[in-house]
Amino acid sequence: MSAVAFDVAAVRARFSALDRPTAFLDAPGGSQVPDSVIEAMAAYLRESNANLGGPFETSRRSDALMVAAHHTAARFLGCDADEVGFGQNMTSLNFALTRTLGRELRAGDEIIVTRLDHDGNVSPWLHLAADLGVVVRFADLHEEDVTLDLDDLERQLGDRTRVVAFPLASNAVGTLTDARRIVELAHDAGALAWIDAVHYAPHGPIDVRELGADVLLCSPYKFFGPHLGLFYGRRDLLESWRPYKVRPAPDEPIGARFETGTLSHEALAGFDAAVAYIESVGWEGIQAHERELGERLLAGLPDAIHLHGPPTMEGRVATFAVSVPGLTAEQAATRLADRNLAVWWGDYYALEVMTRLGLPEGALRLGLIHYNTTDEVDRLLAALHELV
Repeated sequence: MSAVAFDVAAVRARFSALDRPTAFLDAPGGSQVPDSVIEAMAAYLRESNANLGGPFETSRRSDALMVAAHHTAARFLGCDADEVGFGQNMTSLNFALTRTLGRELRAGDEIIVTRLDHDGNVSPWLHLAADLGVVVRFADLHEEDVTLDLDDLERQLGDRTRVVAFPLASNAVGTLTDARRIVELAHDAGALAWIDAVHYAPHGPIDVRELGADVLLCSPYKFFGPHLGLFYGRRDLLESWRPYKVRPAPDEPIGARFETGTLSHEALAGFDAAVAYIESVGWEGIQAHERELGERLLAGLPDAIHLHGPPTMEGRVATFAVSVPGLTAEQAATRLADRNLAVWWGDYYALEVMTRLGLPEGALRLGLIHYNTTDEVDRLLAALHELV
């Protein structure tokens, strides 16, 4: 599908979940899943369900699935298959990986996180600070457009900086970060670039080599797959770490050292199908359609509604945090739900953003994704005008 001829009706026909009156504008909390993903998971459980390493047919099929899923992840992230690993979710993986890195940290070492981060890329570092005496610093944001203050980040870098942790895109307000510049600053300071790509992953392609990432994490349930976590780690970095693992667990491939226990094989089958789905649609069409939807929403927002974040589609994905005058975020979300419009409210675990913006009860989050339609955007806008 080209950017010129994006057929949203054909896309939606691949999602049985969308065949209902509800307009799903909640994708930042987890996208809907195409039928091909559901079928792949069910087929695994029907035809291949077994643990790994056995001499019998279903176990051999599971072995083959494991290899295929790692190669699919490598293709999705732009790396080698032994540099990726799976786990329960991004947060669990990040606690495990940061704990492993913690073996090499010393009291007084410094970690820089940002006010744009989801807490899944903040709290693991705060726990290391409590356990090891490392120092966590916060790079600030520009309040007027909720973009990262790169000057503030650069000021905080020093000879004790060991990690710069940041998101590719804010899950709260949709802001993109200048990832290549942040990676450059981190590496110039001798620090690791530790990237949360959870929110960005359904909106555009990721190439860890091009980014220069040392570690990157994302969640397939945000990009049309099952509940699962995925990480990339630079090979020499993973080789140098001593993982927390049981003794019989394999050391090769390298990424497998960090995959504790038996993985959800059916989820790996679903992940493989989710990436195949994205590739069949194509990033060009996805990004063009989402930009069109976002521009339509921004152009039609009532003047009385306050937008938190960039005022245009430049420098953002189609995720919008807004405040509705006279209503709490929860009240606004509930009234929209009564109109079959599914949106989120609250802080979405982006505690630092909401604290920095003075929004203790959070905001209303409107999340557009490529299976949404212009009609759904218009329904949302009409409802927002009614609310104000």
